[in-house]
Amino acid sequence: MASTADFRNGLCLVWNNDLYTIVEFQHVKPGKGGAFVRTKLRNIKTGRVLDNTFTAGEKVTTARIEKRPYQFLYKDEMGYNFMSNETFEQISLSEEMVPTADLMKEGTMIDILVHSETETPLSVEMPAYVELRISYTEPGLKGDTATNASKPATVETGATIKVPLFINNDELIKVNTSTYEYDSRVKEK
Repeated sequence: MASTADFRNGLCLVWNNDLYTIVEFQHVKPGKGGAFVRTKLRNIKTGRVLDNTFTAGEKVTTARIEKRPYQFLYKDEMGYNFMSNETFEQISLSEEMVPTADLMKEGTMIDILVHSETETPLSVEMPAYVELRISYTEPGLKGDTATNASKPATVETGATIKVPLFINNDELIKVNTSTYEYDSRVKEK
């Protein structure tokens, strides 16, 4: 149990029989009436963000969530299969639990949030950026860097993202996993 004085961004709590993390909170002390805490809570399973107000000093139940490193192995009819980097145990997750699956290639390192009391996987956290190779895009022209124009490109995992006009087939690029946007070219080693 914790009170509203213990709130911090990222704290996981049980509220309305579901798990939520605090995205943002603000302690408010109006001139008239009691103090309260205004919060934005993200549902761990669905990702929806809700606004809620707690009275100051209200008790809430906290939940222990662990972030565990896993490696993506393959996809089959059962879902997405991952291997723990610590125990080498394999688990399979459904498509709904892996929202940015079209940016994962075999061997991608991810984090899986696990409810530590029940050992239930809750969601998958991708790294902020992934490096992917362009499998197809229209040919680029030399000097097409002056404008902010972009074109669609298909990467090796099958996802389609917007890239600048100067990007060509078979180039390695860095993609932002939260916005599906091109970030930069990656120098080949």
